Amino acid sequence: MKCPFCGSLEDKVIDSRPLEEASIIRRRRECLSCQKRFTTYERLEEVPLMVIKSDNRREPFSREKLRGGLLRACEKRPISIDRIEKIISEIEYELHNYYIMEVPSTSIGQKILKRLKEVDEVAYIRFASVYRNFNDINTFLQELKKLKKEKDNQEENKEENKESDQN
Repeated sequence: MKCPFCGSLEDKVIDSRPLEEASIIRRRRECLSCQKRFTTYERLEEVPLMVIKSDNRREPFSREKLRGGLLRACEKRPISIDRIEKIISEIEYELHNYYIMEVPSTSIGQKILKRLKEVDEVAYIRFASVYRNFNDINTFLQELKKLKKEKDNQEENKEENKESDQN
C-alpha cells in the first residue's frame, strides 16, 4: 500500500476490523519509512447488479436511486434517516444474495413496498401510488381499502390472541 504522506510502499498493518456485515475490512497501517499512520478499506469486488426495467432496458443498480425513492415516500413522516438507511441496506443485501447479475425492477419495488407497509402506511401509499402508477382516484381508493382491511384483520387477530391468552 502506498503511504499517502511519503509515497513509500513499505508498511505494516496495526489493526484490522470488519465493517458492514464483514463485506468491508478497515485496516490501520503504519508506514515503515515515515512512521505515520493511515487507514485503508478493503471491499470485496462485486459483480455489478443490473436492473431489468419494465421495458426490458437494463441499467446498473443504484443505491442512490433507491434512497431517493424512499426519501420522497417518507418525506415529512416520523421515520428516521437511520431507519431508511437500514431498509436500503436490507434490500441491497437481499438483492445481492438472491440475484447474481440481473434483478427485475418489480422485485425491488415489491421489497420496498413490503418494508414501507411495516414502517409507515402513508409512506407505503405514497410509494405505491408512483410504483403502481395509479391512474385515477378509484385505483388509489382500492389500495387504501385493501390496506385498511389488512389492518382491521391484524387488529382482530390481536384481540383474539389476547382473549385466548386470558383463558
